[in-house]
Amino acid sequence: MEMNRIIKLIVVIIFSMGMSCSNKQSHNFQSGDILFRGSLDSSLSQAIDAVTQTQQQHHYTHMGLVEVVNDTIWVIHAAPVKGVCRELLNDFSMPEGDSMLVGHYRIKNLDETTRINALKHAKSALGQPYNNTYILEDEGYYCSEFIHDAFVCDSVFKLNPMTFIDPESGDFHDGWIKHYAKLGIDIPEGQPGCNPNGIAANSRLEFLGILNKYLHRF
Repeated sequence: MEMNRIIKLIVVIIFSMGMSCSNKQSHNFQSGDILFRGSLDSSLSQAIDAVTQTQQQHHYTHMGLVEVVNDTIWVIHAAPVKGVCRELLNDFSMPEGDSMLVGHYRIKNLDETTRINALKHAKSALGQPYNNTYILEDEGYYCSEFIHDAFVCDSVFKLNPMTFIDPESGDFHDGWIKHYAKLGIDIPEGQPGCNPNGIAANSRLEFLGILNKYLHRF
C-alpha cells in the first residue's frame, strides 16, 4: 500500500514538472512581454482593485516586464518594500509562496528598437524605491508607472486622471484614506497616472493566457 502511494507521488511530480516545462513552450515568452498579477490579500491591493477595475476580467493589482535570458525567464517590476527589482518568473508569480493569478500579455506590432529600449530603461531603474504616493513627480516608481515609462518613447500607454473613489459608495475608498493619512499628504485625486487594470484594457495588448495552472513550487 505504501509503495502505491509512493508511485502515485512520483507520477504527480513528473506530471507537474512536465506541465511547468510545457508552460515555457506554449506561452513562448519574449522579452518585452508584460505580466499582470492578481491581488494579494492586503489592504493596499484591495484598495487598488476597488477603484481601478475596468472590466469584469480585469482584477489586476500589479504588473512587471518580462526579460528572457537563454532559457531563464525574469520579471522586472516595481514592488512595495522591494522597489524596482528583477526576479525569476516563479518568484514573481508566488510572492508569498502561494500561486496567484498571472495574466500573460504582449504588445502588438512592437518594433525591436522599442523592445530593446524598454529593457534598457527597466534595468537602469533597478534599485529605485517604490513610489508610495503614486504622484509621478515623486521619487521612484509604482508598478504601472514603471511599465508606462519603459515604453514612453513609443507612446504605447497613456496617462489618465487618477481616481481613488470607490464607485460603489461614491466616496474615497477607506484604504486610500488610511494610506494617504499615514503619508501625511492629500489624496492626489485627478492627477495624471495609470494603473494595472487600465493598462490591461489597452487595445495594443494581446492576451496570451493565464500562467498559474502550469507553475509549481517544489
